[in-house]
Amino acid sequence: MDPQKVTELKAFVQLCKENSAVLHMPEMSFFKTWLQGMGANVPLATNNSSSCKGSCPCDGASKGAPGSEPGPLSESEESEIEIDNEGVIEPDTDEPQEMGDYENLEVTDEMIDEANEKKMEAIGVLGDGDLQKALGLFTEAIKLNPKMAILYAKRASVYVKMQKPNAAIRDCDRAIDINPDSAQPYKWRGKAHRLLGRWEEAAKDLAMACKLDYDEEASALLKEVQPKANKIIDHRRKYERKQEEREIRTRQERVKKAREEHGKAQKEQDARQPSGGGAQGGFPGFPGGAGFPGGSPFGMAGLDGLLKDPEVLMAMQDPEVMAAFQDVAQNPANIAKYQSNPKIMALISKLSSKFGGEQP
Repeated sequence: MDPQKVTELKAFVQLCKENSAVLHMPEMSFFKTWLQGMGANVPLATNNSSSCKGSCPCDGASKGAPGSEPGPLSESEESEIEIDNEGVIEPDTDEPQEMGDYENLEVTDEMIDEANEKKMEAIGVLGDGDLQKALGLFTEAIKLNPKMAILYAKRASVYVKMQKPNAAIRDCDRAIDINPDSAQPYKWRGKAHRLLGRWEEAAKDLAMACKLDYDEEASALLKEVQPKANKIIDHRRKYERKQEEREIRTRQERVKKAREEHGKAQKEQDARQPSGGGAQGGFPGFPGGAGFPGGSPFGMAGLDGLLKDPEVLMAMQDPEVMAAFQDVAQNPANIAKYQSNPKIMALISKLSSKFGGEQP
């Protein structure tokens, strides 16, 4: 595997350990469903009849000191949301149930007929209240015909009655994969989510069930869970607004700090520049004449004439000559260092004659 991907995965797992509420975010529903399908015990999003505190992702942004960069979200600020979790149960952790060989099994007409017989027998037994026997019969029917969505939905209803919501969700997921237009699996999956306190998922599934085929029982349950789902949605929007405001403040502080550092660096650079400054006309590193022998400033006209002189232009191509000239221009006393260098003295003499200065 890509080492970078492994590192990112480790970081995400650590995040989930520190803040299990991440798994209950809508965009992570696929991952949570997969975990539960593998028999994992995913912690509940909220505690019974209490505010979510601590590492809840709904915590507000902390207020930093004036002028400081905003810090991370507060872990101590109490969230305002309170959800009544009456009826919520601990998730079941049984091994995944028999799902049948959905992809490879060749189902014959005889198998279909036998599966239907098992289904009718299971429905009769379920009416008598024998949940365990009904569960076994539905499982036998699924083995015979694993391509029939209603069998999974019926077995899911038994799991809900047995207070095994994770098993019910696995069956409903398979039923919806086979037939996404059937209302029954949405209804029972919505009930399973309700048992686990997953109010948003429950509301979504129950609404879909009623849309596909109106059911009074599903509608009544939807009226119970929808207000709780709405409260969570509103609370998340509030959290997202705080996150966005915090990010804006962070960017503003960074821009302000960068501008201050740039201004400070510019002042330091200006302080290091020679007093004469650079010559106008854009010739890099060419001093403006202060300190030049004779003290004559070049000026724009003088610089234009200077740059048209072939001898001067050729001399300026020599880094040694250019460095020496800048040294002398900044401090005329430094000319003594170059008295024995004919090419440097030739340029200085040339410039002195052009600008009327005294010969060195």
